[in-house]
Amino acid sequence: MMETFSQSVVLQWLGTAFGVVQVLLARRNNVHNYLFGIIAILISIWVLYESRLYADILLNLYYLAMSIYGWFYWKMGGQRKEAPISFSTGREHGMAIGIVLGCFALMAYWLGEHTDSDVPYWDAMVVAFAWAGMWLMARRKIENWVFLNISNAVSVPLLVYKGLYIYAGLTVFLFGVAVSGYIKWKGIIENTEKDGHAQV
Repeated sequence: MMETFSQSVVLQWLGTAFGVVQVLLARRNNVHNYLFGIIAILISIWVLYESRLYADILLNLYYLAMSIYGWFYWKMGGQRKEAPISFSTGREHGMAIGIVLGCFALMAYWLGEHTDSDVPYWDAMVVAFAWAGMWLMARRKIENWVFLNISNAVSVPLLVYKGLYIYAGLTVFLFGVAVSGYIKWKGIIENTEKDGHAQV
């Protein structure tokens, strides 16, 4: 038992280190954030499995897919050039809300009816907002920080309840980075718009 606990703590610290580097690079608009994110995701999947946070495992698998997609999208944006940071369109806002509602309904049902989770609704809420946030992040939309921070705000007490104090601390840190990231990305958008107007 003690050996398992020790291994979990080591993995949490290791995953946290890669996660910190990932979000700091994302805040700086550096595409290589995805490399560190993928390693953090793989470590998290194992830790979450040991803690029976099944929806979070699915979330991390989704993160993995979005990280691969985001990596290519940031690089080429579907147009063989880097996609710029931008605000979401009305359609993209609608899609993000749809992801939240659809994911929450599916996860809450699955966790409540088909798993031994003792926190189905809270776990489902964390996942729902994070799924939408990661989709927006992959599309390089500034609102990703808002959706991710709603997920972070719900996740902190859940992780504390589960005794995953290191990950709870990381999530508090991520909350601060997300606020800073939104401000930084907004500045990038404003500067880009100024440069664009100056060239007209």
